[in-house]
Amino acid sequence: MAIAALFLPEASDYIAPSTSETISLVQSTSSSPFVLGLQASAKEHRLPINVGIHEPVRDGKKVKNTLIWIDECGEIKQRYQKLHLFDVDISGGPVLKESNGVEKGMEIVPPFQTAVGTVGMLICFDLRFPEASLSLRRQGAHVITYPSAFTPSTGVAHWSSLLRARAIETQSYIIAAAQVGAHNEKRTSYGHSMIVSPWGDVLAELGEAKRDEPEVAIADIDLERLERIRSEMPLLRRTDVYPEI
Repeated sequence: MAIAALFLPEASDYIAPSTSETISLVQSTSSSPFVLGLQASAKEHRLPINVGIHEPVRDGKKVKNTLIWIDECGEIKQRYQKLHLFDVDISGGPVLKESNGVEKGMEIVPPFQTAVGTVGMLICFDLRFPEASLSLRRQGAHVITYPSAFTPSTGVAHWSSLLRARAIETQSYIIAAAQVGAHNEKRTSYGHSMIVSPWGDVLAELGEAKRDEPEVAIADIDLERLERIRSEMPLLRRTDVYPEI
């Protein structure tokens, strides 16, 4: 089976136990062994890689939570900075203030052409805001990514429902590579990496426990089926009544 692209989770380089450590560990893409290694692998195997990482902010007081697209030549061709930051205080769950150490993004990056179709990039907590995915759909996205590190409590309640909702309302493939298991004494991720079809079918799903060997979810991106779904059930926006997104 020929693999057209590899999608990895949010913050694949590291998840630190504190804001100060998150900032102290960050490196630029030009010096990060993690990113440089992925670039070398992408070039060696002629395989594009979509991966979530941290990047430095100029003043050094925060970091960026970004998603980069490394092409088959090993070059970083696209970069998206997370719009919606995870600031929550969940009863019986964690208190997390991503904005304490992360700079928010300021733009939706236009979808771009790839071997798996036109890809639009979003990250984790962006999943709760359909406006961003609807904007990417209007701009021509076939595939929308949500690399994530969902908490177990929110994952059990909402992860699958939100991913399927975004797929159905945008009539797009959703690829959600997810961190899994314990990262440190303060952070654990829900897992359940998932690929969802434009009809809302779950095409592939991984588990919620770390295993001895890495797991990979694989699915076909059928653009003919996507276009058939869109043509047979056209979602005509009433932009004469509400604003276009």
